[in-house]
Amino acid sequence: MNLSMIQCATALAVGISVLTTSCGGEQQQQQAPAPQIATMTVNLTDAENESAYPALIKGKTDIDIRPQVTGFITKVLVDEGDRVRKGQTLFILDQVQYQAAVDNAQAAVNSAATRVKTAQMTADTKRQLLDKNIISSYEYQLADNDLQTARAAMAQAQSQLVNARKNLAYTVVTAPSDGVVGAIPNREGSLASPSSAQPLTTISDNSKVYAYFSLTEKDLLDMTAGGTRSVNAAIDSLPAVKLKLANGTIYPTEGKVATVSGVIDSSTGAATVRALFDNASGMLRSGSTGSVIIPVSQKNAIVIPQKATFELQDRRFVFVVNDSNKVSSTPITVQAVNDGKNFVVTSGLNPGDRVAVEGVGTILRDGAIITPVEPAVPQAAN
Repeated sequence: MNLSMIQCATALAVGISVLTTSCGGEQQQQQAPAPQIATMTVNLTDAENESAYPALIKGKTDIDIRPQVTGFITKVLVDEGDRVRKGQTLFILDQVQYQAAVDNAQAAVNSAATRVKTAQMTADTKRQLLDKNIISSYEYQLADNDLQTARAAMAQAQSQLVNARKNLAYTVVTAPSDGVVGAIPNREGSLASPSSAQPLTTISDNSKVYAYFSLTEKDLLDMTAGGTRSVNAAIDSLPAVKLKLANGTIYPTEGKVATVSGVIDSSTGAATVRALFDNASGMLRSGSTGSVIIPVSQKNAIVIPQKATFELQDRRFVFVVNDSNKVSSTPITVQAVNDGKNFVVTSGLNPGDRVAVEGVGTILRDGAIITPVEPAVPQAAN
């Protein structure tokens, strides 16, 4: 065998080897197993979600304490944050001028009483003389008129005494209800007046508190089933609500939606709603903020994990798995209310459909073939 024949045989062997290797690689690539992807079959179930609304907390009553007379503050008997009882003394104003007014009024009453006694004695004497025809009826009438005038003067003096005593009593400022003392901007020596811009303080009765929040016109229509039932009936049917505090914790006592204002604010398109919470511990204070959380229950709903969806051009999609285990992207619509983990699907899926719950946005592509597996069950923390 010459050299040229050997070279030809070698080249043929190499070509066959390369061709065999190439065909084998393609066959191996085509026979690569489909990726294992967790799927779930959607069914009708009960959905429990929550809606959160920013809220402002106010005491059941917030009463501005203002003096009813003008005077300098001589004593402040409470401090900010103190819990007080109805009738407890809060402030004392300068009483000197008001005590003097009482003394003067009392003296005027005493003087008027003396004049009444004198006029009464004169009228009685004149009456006896008239009965004996010693004086004319005119003279008696003059004496009786003096008596009536003295009595009127005494009534006026007594009224002035009542007013003077009332003004003196107003110098002692008391709490109109149980509650907690707010800010005290003015201290001893400051002038207090009924016309002052700032109150002496504010007493907040926070044994119960109101959480004020807003509902849109759409929320109200949904709550009243499009106006087919009254707002009061809708309020009565609402479940107990929760209050999320500013630090993210949930207030331990549930509350109840109490009222919905009858007017929708034209500037915001929302109505003010008030929820009532018991506050026996006094933990909640007027002016605090939080969020009212209203549970939303729904029967016969399709619920899927949020991680099973993806967004594209403001639309939400899922990968539906057909009988051949091929995935296809399917548009869906979901409710805006969600728990942060799941979506309630309102259209795009039917009971019995299979959807991929893993690999969305990473390895799954439209038309891909997968090997469906059961989703992993999360292990409970020890």
